[in-house]
Amino acid sequence: MAGIRSHFIFRRDATLKVRTRARAGLMSVFFLLGFGLVAARLVDLGIAGTNDGLSSSWKQISSAVYRPDIVDRQGRMLATDILTGSLFANPSRINDADTTVEQLATVLGGIKPRTLRKRLQGSGKFTWVARELTPRQQAQIHELGLPGVDFVQEPHRVYPAGPTASHVLGFVNVDNRGLAGVETHIDRMAGVSASRSKRGQEPAPVRLSMDLSVQHAVHAELASAMKRYQAKAAAGIVLDVHSGEVVAMASLPDYDPNHRKQAMDKNRFNRITSGVYEMGSVFKVFTTAGALDTGVTSLDKGYDATHPLKVASFTINDFHAKRRWLSVPEIFIYSSNIGSAKMALDMGRKRHKEFLGRLGLLSRMETEMGPTAMPIVPRNWSRLNTMTIAFGHGLSVTPFQVASAAATLVNGGYKVAPTFLARSRDEARIQSKRVIKLQTSDLMRYLLRLNAQQGSGRRANVAGYRVGGKTGTAEKVVNGRYSRRALMTSFLGVFPMDAPEYLVLVVLDEPQRVAETKGKATAGLNAAPTVGRIVERIGPMLGVTPVLDRGRKRFDEHVRASY
Repeated sequence: MAGIRSHFIFRRDATLKVRTRARAGLMSVFFLLGFGLVAARLVDLGIAGTNDGLSSSWKQISSAVYRPDIVDRQGRMLATDILTGSLFANPSRINDADTTVEQLATVLGGIKPRTLRKRLQGSGKFTWVARELTPRQQAQIHELGLPGVDFVQEPHRVYPAGPTASHVLGFVNVDNRGLAGVETHIDRMAGVSASRSKRGQEPAPVRLSMDLSVQHAVHAELASAMKRYQAKAAAGIVLDVHSGEVVAMASLPDYDPNHRKQAMDKNRFNRITSGVYEMGSVFKVFTTAGALDTGVTSLDKGYDATHPLKVASFTINDFHAKRRWLSVPEIFIYSSNIGSAKMALDMGRKRHKEFLGRLGLLSRMETEMGPTAMPIVPRNWSRLNTMTIAFGHGLSVTPFQVASAAATLVNGGYKVAPTFLARSRDEARIQSKRVIKLQTSDLMRYLLRLNAQQGSGRRANVAGYRVGGKTGTAEKVVNGRYSRRALMTSFLGVFPMDAPEYLVLVVLDEPQRVAETKGKATAGLNAAPTVGRIVERIGPMLGVTPVLDRGRKRFDEHVRASY
């Protein structure tokens, strides 16, 4: 009996051991599965973090988009995205809205407590608290340990060059979507995405025609001119006359696109593309070119500028009156309103208007930044309109249109659509067409160079760069009347004139009569020397080699021979 009992006890103990081992094995399997799931999730999150750089809930929470980088023609960074923290709340998890708002206000000085408190007391599960936080603000809020609030990382646009190129680049809203400048072009290209690209698959940078070094020089010289001549504003553009590329464009006062609220200031608009002005005597380049191109005049022809022109109650006079017959070159370098008006009358209203329209001066211009401002064109183009528009009054256009149209006059007669994106001269030539004769272009180059040597553009004549150009001084309309005290001055410069490559247009808004200009405020004393200083700085940057001015005689002979 004792043996049998011992046998049963042994079998019972063995059975218990097997069951215990089975249970342990089963528990081990459960633990392994659990740890495996956790590990898999961690790996998944790790991979997601590597690919996205964001939490898995980012796409559901944020409406911000990623944008491609923007670089200048040399590949230098102009705009890029970085990750910044944004703070959101789940009102259903907020225990004490008053305390939460009170503590957040100690870090976020810009919040409106009453509005935020109302949102936190709502029944929803999501509301934004603040976006685009600094790392310091994130750390301070994190230390508060507030239940119901959390962070999400969002793409945020930054502009390393600050205000230097603001009017070209534009800016974005809080969701990183373009609101102005080239940034709007990127949106139209569908170049933004709500999810970040995988490593190695980021969109290619958008390469602009702008040269950041040239842009900086233009920006600095415009700022200097504003201070030097006590002007209300200044604007300038540098254009490649063959490719149509905008190499630089600035308008002051400007704004820092890193602080988008500055752009809301109505005085910080882009005067090159969004302002329309009567450009004054700069328009005489178009009048002269039109008269030469249509064959109604020639360099050997002259006009009687002895007496003012009177049309009804309107009198057309010359600022630098010579009171004699003037040849066409003299009309150009002495900037005769009388001579220019008579040339336009020889063209006739129909041909005059058609020529300006052919150059793109009577309609909006489309670029990657969108359309320019609409020109103000006379509703009924009368004989008097033809006479006054001939010397730059009665037709308001953007400086951008003037620069583009003037490029046609010196590049051999081709109308090239301007662009803010990099492209070659060969590509531009394929897309362009000749709208004036090559001979007309040669003659205009001669006259522009002559004006910089002997006329109102002498102060833009930089040694070695063979600058040519035309001044423009226009009276602004104040209280319905032209004011002699409120002037808009400009200078249209081109260099080098024997083989034109670049055009520089500068506009100054209400420059004052300062000691440096001997109490005068005309374009030849402020806008022209500003262009000269710009050319002197950017010429080497653009690879234009300065040479001794020995080629003038050969250039003159070439023009005369072709004529």
